[in-house]
Amino acid sequence: MKVEKVIMSKLPNVDLENLSFGTVFTDHMFVCKYKDNAWQEPQITPYQPISFEPSTSVFHYGQAVFEGMKAYKDSQNKVWLFRPEENFNRINRSSERLQIPKFPKDYFFNGLNELLKIDADWIQPGIGNSLYVRPFVFASQAGVQASPAKEYTFLIICCPVKSYYGGEVNILIEENFSRAADGGVGFAKAAGNYAAQFYPTALAQQKGYQQIIWTDAKSHDYLEEAGTMNIFFRINDKLLTAPTNDRILDGITRKSIIEIAGDMGIDVEVRPIKVSEIIEAAQNNTLKEMFGSGTAVVVSPIKSFGYRENNFKLPEIEKPIATSLKEKITAIQYNLSDDPYGWRHSVV
Repeated sequence: MKVEKVIMSKLPNVDLENLSFGTVFTDHMFVCKYKDNAWQEPQITPYQPISFEPSTSVFHYGQAVFEGMKAYKDSQNKVWLFRPEENFNRINRSSERLQIPKFPKDYFFNGLNELLKIDADWIQPGIGNSLYVRPFVFASQAGVQASPAKEYTFLIICCPVKSYYGGEVNILIEENFSRAADGGVGFAKAAGNYAAQFYPTALAQQKGYQQIIWTDAKSHDYLEEAGTMNIFFRINDKLLTAPTNDRILDGITRKSIIEIAGDMGIDVEVRPIKVSEIIEAAQNNTLKEMFGSGTAVVVSPIKSFGYRENNFKLPEIEKPIATSLKEKITAIQYNLSDDPYGWRHSVV
């Protein structure tokens, strides 16, 4: 692997205490090209603009998938990743669905580890601080033929971040637009999945909500996932979440929560959840909590949700399950506790 380092780091000029999520990037990036039916020699280069022709395939046909990961630094300045093998497997599943060549495992982990070692100073210790890591791959062949490209570019870029959502999170149940359908690409982290949700989310934001909860495309009777998160509901002392399928992203934080909650003795049900069930629970005061999960947010409690013309506020409770689960996960991520699951991956 070729490595070219910057002459002078941008880090001294960055205010790490005042970051807007995903807008400040580290000094270096990982790049690997696919051509002649093979992935070429990977490189780490200074973070810089990349140039492509107007006819580049991704601009026209959308062959692009990505991942979201985080790197954490403990009190001893050691750097950790959380379940990176899951991210590697998922980006290749997403790639397969969009007819993109799978990326080699050794290229991925060697490149990721080296990149994080070089830019380790950008990772601040302490809960709430992390380095957001964005692997992505796209069709980079020039030409407007409506067919899979023959050339691709795989990159990893990184940005220092704090929390994703600030303040209260209020969410709207969507029953007109659909994110995905059976047999589609909803399970993949395909770029177009996220572009398609911007308009419905903008309409919800005009009503005072930050996000939407998607319902199934066929009937809009069943709750599936939020715009950038998987979603959990606590009815009395039972935790509910929808099963993954062709329409729902198999979230890594989601599956971690399910396993940790089970080990905590929490009754977890993974099953289809009707909108009417949650409305009824909100009306009879058995809906105790609602929260989202994902790499960017970890666990994000939801303060209220809207459905049609009604808004339902979640009660304030003394010991939220969401808080306990977030503490358990972050303790593993920041090396503050034992890791009985083997989820922590050492980098530096």
